[in-house]
Amino acid sequence: LGKIGNPTGLFNYHVNEEINVLVGCGLGGTSLINANVALHPVRDVFLEGGWPAAIISDLDDGVQKGYERAAEMLRPRTYPVTYPPLKKAAAMQYIAGRIGEPWYPTPINVTFEDRVNEAGVQQKACINCGDCVTGCNHLAKNTTQMNYLPDAVNHGATIFTECHVEYIEKKDDTWLVHFKPSGVGQDVFAAPPQFVEADIVVVSAGTLGSSEIMLRSKQKGLSTSPMVGHKFSGNGDVLGFSYNSDRRINGIGYGTKPVDPANPAGPNIASIIDTRLSVTDWRKGMSIEEGVIPGALAGLLPAAFAAISAAIGQDTDTGIVDRLKEQARILDSLVLGAYHGATINTITYLVMSHDSGKGVMYLDQEDRLRIDWPGAGEEPNIDMANDMLLNCTKQVGGTYVESPIWTTLFKKSLITVHALGGCAMADDATLGVVNDKGQVFSGATGTAVHKGLYIMDGSVVPTALGTNPLFTISALSERSCALLVKD
Repeated sequence: LGKIGNPTGLFNYHVNEEINVLVGCGLGGTSLINANVALHPVRDVFLEGGWPAAIISDLDDGVQKGYERAAEMLRPRTYPVTYPPLKKAAAMQYIAGRIGEPWYPTPINVTFEDRVNEAGVQQKACINCGDCVTGCNHLAKNTTQMNYLPDAVNHGATIFTECHVEYIEKKDDTWLVHFKPSGVGQDVFAAPPQFVEADIVVVSAGTLGSSEIMLRSKQKGLSTSPMVGHKFSGNGDVLGFSYNSDRRINGIGYGTKPVDPANPAGPNIASIIDTRLSVTDWRKGMSIEEGVIPGALAGLLPAAFAAISAAIGQDTDTGIVDRLKEQARILDSLVLGAYHGATINTITYLVMSHDSGKGVMYLDQEDRLRIDWPGAGEEPNIDMANDMLLNCTKQVGGTYVESPIWTTLFKKSLITVHALGGCAMADDATLGVVNDKGQVFSGATGTAVHKGLYIMDGSVVPTALGTNPLFTISALSERSCALLVKD
């Protein structure tokens, strides 16, 4: 219904009728608030997911080299065996064994030793606080703010922050990027945007940001594909909780509290139950990962979880003795706080699966980006994920709590932290917005492109990936940059 909050706040939350999107706002984008996981999609996602033929034929060369270059910068590694063991990872391994699904530690972009990285930035060892998604305050998380951006500055780039890019205009043989500085009062006087001029423009504003810029540019006369804004995917994201289980989990970040070395939260995600490795139909595969709720929210959790579980929770074990133990743990949380009882025994499940990607982004009459996707919360992957999470919860004797907004009260609304599409890659302009190199198609049909205009971010991904997308986005961007330089 309107905009609230600080426009330069770290979290940018887009509320829509069917699907809500959380993105990061700041120098480094959503990498500032993601969970650091660097995984590949299964190969069939590329072979059957609607990618350009040039991507499919280049999987073992250019795309693979893109992954390798991204790994050199992001430095993914698994949680070290020299660090204290994590109870949340042990619980996930136990669950996987019980349900007969593959489990393994996830590669994560986190530094576990004090070092000066390849971009010349001092980084510190992870302290296991668990607060990755509220911005790492300990220099351990390998965000683009720690590597790609300082590396660009080392090579002569100049970076400007707090500038809101509105649209791109083609003028003769050059490009004008129109923007407004934030917080200087230009809107009060309806001042026209300022602009910079460039021969080559790479739009990397994220799935929502790039789609918004391209929609507005098209509205203001830029010739491009009618597919701008289409093929929006939430990457099949599903959220759920195993509340008040029989095992201690330590799935709450420490915030400003000192980390208990005997009970570390660990990095936000440290392991995965990967059903993609066991299904015969890749569209039914999913990544199930354990998360950590930020310490900043700890004070709200005991009462919130107690109320929500009573309203919509499904208790997976029975018996009078078990019931008394569960009630005692709930009371412990309410009296002693989130780091005790029911809440410290709660697993946060983060699932990525395969949705249909039928969302459409558009600009409303107030010039705000909106997303339209009727039936988004009723797609088959959502039910499959919730059934799987209920089964996982049974193995640890918890109460399964679905996403609180995936209810009839909220019209089965979804939350995604992995928005994809809107400027999808394709073989021609009738199917997508950019070609395999990220060059923007210049017409409604055909393969002709605008010289010097590229898009490189999650918006070019034409389908759900079934796992964390950051590594694939990075690899595709590395490939596009290599081809740009070559051209």
